[in-house]
Amino acid sequence: MRKGLIAGVVLIALVAVLIWFMRPDDVQTGEAPPPLSAAPQNVIEHGRALVNLADCQPCHTARGGAPFAGGRAIPTPFGVFYSPNITPDPDTGIGAWSAEDFWRALHNGYSRDGRPLYPTFPYTNYTKISRRDALAMFEYLKTVPAVRQPRREHELRFPYDQRMLLVAWRRLFFRPGVYQPDPHQSPEWNRGAYLVQGVAHCSACHEARNALGAIQSSTNPAGGLVLNWYAPALTSSREAGLQHWSEADIVSLLQTGRIGMSAPDEPHAATLGPMAEVVYESLQHADPNELRAMATYLKSLPDVEFSAEPRRMRISSAGLAGTMKRGAKLYADHCARCHGDNGEGKAPAGPPLAGNRAVTMSSAVNPIRIVLYGGYPPGTAGNPRPFGMPPFSPTLTDGEIAAVITYIRRSWNNNAQPVSSTEVARNRTGPLW
Repeated sequence: MRKGLIAGVVLIALVAVLIWFMRPDDVQTGEAPPPLSAAPQNVIEHGRALVNLADCQPCHTARGGAPFAGGRAIPTPFGVFYSPNITPDPDTGIGAWSAEDFWRALHNGYSRDGRPLYPTFPYTNYTKISRRDALAMFEYLKTVPAVRQPRREHELRFPYDQRMLLVAWRRLFFRPGVYQPDPHQSPEWNRGAYLVQGVAHCSACHEARNALGAIQSSTNPAGGLVLNWYAPALTSSREAGLQHWSEADIVSLLQTGRIGMSAPDEPHAATLGPMAEVVYESLQHADPNELRAMATYLKSLPDVEFSAEPRRMRISSAGLAGTMKRGAKLYADHCARCHGDNGEGKAPAGPPLAGNRAVTMSSAVNPIRIVLYGGYPPGTAGNPRPFGMPPFSPTLTDGEIAAVITYIRRSWNNNAQPVSSTEVARNRTGPLW
């Protein structure tokens, strides 16, 4: 009873604060809408390319469902969101929307009926998209087959299910604005920045968020948890930073989902989990010039050293020695055949684990999920028959998985923190991919 009373008081206080917050200061109309080109097919093709780069179809398509018809479940710390239907169906999709309605959703984060949208729809990034490009995207979406499929209600915990609280969230964390080119940078760099920051919305996954789901990378340039996977930081060469890669290697990774394995001094990388889907569904189909622009921008990001100490697991020296011994035996039995006795890797199937930043970064979420559920890089045109990792969740216990990952993270000059069986158990949520 007392907890309910406190929650009620807090809610009333929040509503009172909203009276002040509910002002239209977060609405920016941007430039005037441009006229349609004299060649509509070119507009539609341009819109198709942008919708592809924005990865709209995978998010707005349920597994086995009609393209763009919505219904895909998006699990978050606040509950499960379900993507809406964006086919041109007039009753359940966006068939009754105008170009202005669509622009307002992308740029300002409001639905056609004026309701504020939850930022799982990344309008905090899409606000950077120009009105001309937004119009082209809308024209393309009008050409996809209309599907009648009503929107499924989100399943959110209190108080996140109170949509009116988004008004305060927007006042605190959202400022609309079309991308403004940096006059000190090249056209290719600016194009890459526009795509990475806006259309492709990379920061929606690869930047840390606070307890309310707002990006906080200005103080902590870490990656973020997305669909139960860790999206590593693009501003750290210890994680996913590409500052020391060639542009050709970056383009190859974005286009094929994997590079390396042919020479020991090459970068080695493969996309798994949600990023594998992004490559498969979106980036492999992108114009190579767009990928080169993205590579130019990604290479230019600052290489930031993390100031915060990584989480440290409490374990005695004797306990760690026992874990390492157990992990060494498990590694020899289950891993060495593909990854080598000393983590050196065996081309073309097993990537090296020695010095592999994918297994040594402070977050151990991805190594845990890969060992639990396995996975494959995407089967792209440039990598049509990818080698994969088998799942060990049916055959190894949480303690055994923790031991072998700890062994990998602390052997062959790797120096990452141990992994606990509790962390492994926490990630037994299903593969999602």
